[in-house]
Amino acid sequence: MAVYPPQQATDHLAAHLAGLNIGQAAGRGINARLATRAHWHVTLAFLGEVADDRVPRAAAVLDALTADAPPVLRIAGAGRFGRGRFTIVWAGLRGDVATLTGLARQVRRELRRARLPYDEKPLRPHLTLARPGDRLPAEQITADLAALQAYEGPEWTVTAVHLVRSHLGPHPRYDMLHIVPLVVS
Repeated sequence: MAVYPPQQATDHLAAHLAGLNIGQAAGRGINARLATRAHWHVTLAFLGEVADDRVPRAAAVLDALTADAPPVLRIAGAGRFGRGRFTIVWAGLRGDVATLTGLARQVRRELRRARLPYDEKPLRPHLTLARPGDRLPAEQITADLAALQAYEGPEWTVTAVHLVRSHLGPHPRYDMLHIVPLVVS
């Protein structure tokens, strides 16, 4: 279950990434495993494999969502998960992150009620940008992280929550199974 930034926000971030080492790596013959812009999302809850007969229950969780106000966010800042060949570069969020976190708590609470298991790791709202591992020198990744730390994209409002099926691997794809507009209570 995820939220997706609008095209205006992803266009802005993509333009910034194009000038960084991870964005220019392909031109130098290096696969920095840059995530496809259409795949940039913020995961609220990761369910893993969900059998087809359980998808309607997961969709019903989203149908029940309400919010006092939709979160207004911006892509800003950055960080990394892992080191060496396990390095993952991500962009952070600023703005109504507490509201987004509350929305994720609501999703997770309803998943428990529906008896749908999910990954219970604490939410760290981010967009995965690249998995360069050790394909780029550490100093280039460090320079990119510094440039991304100073990055601040345009504001955007979360308008929907998506139920997504992930097909990971060398050519990941994401199928939208259910999209629910965020209802303001």
